[in-house]
Amino acid sequence: MTTETLNGMDLKQLHETVDAIKGDPEIAHFEFRNTNRWIQGGENRSTIQEFYGARKWDDSRTEPFVFTNGEPPVLLGSNEGANPVEFLLHALAGCVTTTTVLHAAARGIRIDSISTRLGGAIDLQGLLGLDPNVAPGYESIQVEMDIQADCSDEELDELLGFVRGHSPVCNTVCRPVPVTLRRV
Repeated sequence: MTTETLNGMDLKQLHETVDAIKGDPEIAHFEFRNTNRWIQGGENRSTIQEFYGARKWDDSRTEPFVFTNGEPPVLLGSNEGANPVEFLLHALAGCVTTTTVLHAAARGIRIDSISTRLGGAIDLQGLLGLDPNVAPGYESIQVEMDIQADCSDEELDELLGFVRGHSPVCNTVCRPVPVTLRRV
């Protein structure tokens, strides 16, 4: 027996997952976690392993993923790793791409290739508290996707509009999300 896939997605599993969530919305609730430890200067390290989903803690990851956050010399670092705002672009690109592939498969659209370029501008006056009128984060982010697929341009535009509204990272970036920062 062969598994029918589209865009690397197992179509049977995709439809079974959607049907299971329709029948029991509680299994759709997930909680992701990250721990972070400061090393020195702008260098710190994040470890990601456990998450909760489908009513249980996942045990499929036998080893954690470890990411080093750093800063370039112009921002007082030594290029220990990408900086957090670059990781945000990485997360956004990955989520938009995965969401595009998933929903294209669900619609029967074969993706031949996707390449994405992201960019965003930040004014450091906000981070440094030098100008109260300058936000400390991105002023805007541009996502440019080159997609080759077996559908019309209109279908791709409609798909990308749907993706912008349904990519979890894009949605998180595009709307105010309550964040609690406290000492423990």
